[in-house]
Amino acid sequence: MEKRFDICTYGELLIDFTESGLSNQGNPLYEANPGGAPCNVIAMLQKIGHKTAFIGKVGNDVFGRQLKAAIEKLGICSEGLMFDPVDNTSLAIVGKKPDGDRDFSFIGPHGRGFLPKTADHILTKGDLIRDSRIFHFGTASVEVDGSGLDEGTAYGVKVAQENGLLISFDPNYREASWSRNEDYIKAIEAVLSVVNILKISDNEIEIMTGKDSETGAKELFDRYPNIVLLLATLGKNGSIAFYKDKKVKVDAFLGDDTIETTGAGDTFLGGVLHGVLERGIDDLTEKDLEEMLKFAGAAAYLITTKKGALAVMPSMEDIERVLNR
Repeated sequence: MEKRFDICTYGELLIDFTESGLSNQGNPLYEANPGGAPCNVIAMLQKIGHKTAFIGKVGNDVFGRQLKAAIEKLGICSEGLMFDPVDNTSLAIVGKKPDGDRDFSFIGPHGRGFLPKTADHILTKGDLIRDSRIFHFGTASVEVDGSGLDEGTAYGVKVAQENGLLISFDPNYREASWSRNEDYIKAIEAVLSVVNILKISDNEIEIMTGKDSETGAKELFDRYPNIVLLLATLGKNGSIAFYKDKKVKVDAFLGDDTIETTGAGDTFLGGVLHGVLERGIDDLTEKDLEEMLKFAGAAAYLITTKKGALAVMPSMEDIERVLNR
């Protein structure tokens, strides 16, 4: 039976304040870009022609209204978006560390994004999940005490499992969200047993396993047999896909026009999920995996040439231009 949506995601939708030069007084200027990792993923998919839905919560304020308008402009179904009458929309201040990596400071409920406080909201929006092919979520759905998923996401996973959806997850580590790496490890381990598609970065692999990217990724892939496809992103060193007995590695797309990397991992995952939606996940060849990684890598490269992520995702034509370059 044909589904209404290709993918439904549950999680944070927030404002990324990204650096945008200096004022006349020498103070840093910040641009209010729509963001939030799970919604970035579906923004990528929506831009290249997929049908997507978002479930989450923003404040009933100027930023919340900006975010609703942004996802609706892209064509993302906003039936699952609700406004909170009390709390404000979450904000992320994105700076740069001396080594060029991003430095996040969060302002808002939980300090980690903005999810409904109970399962009530997602309980009423379960039909959006049932009518999708993939259910995706990120680390804002994980309890910081290491106990596993929050109540809403746990219900979403249950609905997804009962209706045969693929479940996608991105650990999306943010140092500002965790007081101890031990808590992060415990929390992620409590989630991985329900995941079918895992996207994980090199620094997250090192935190989770204490090993190098390839060794640690393979260890996680072997440890959780429910994970059908594991994607390890290695920054400028490319990416690796683990699938059944296959391991495929491709180089990264690099250029001198990179501005910042906000949303690159989300865009990459959206690119891979595009391949899964097009090809299925039961019988992927090494060529399939290579093409999926290259497509995703080209998309991720393009987002690094722009400020923000959600509202400026690359088009299919943009990605094909990079692939043919």
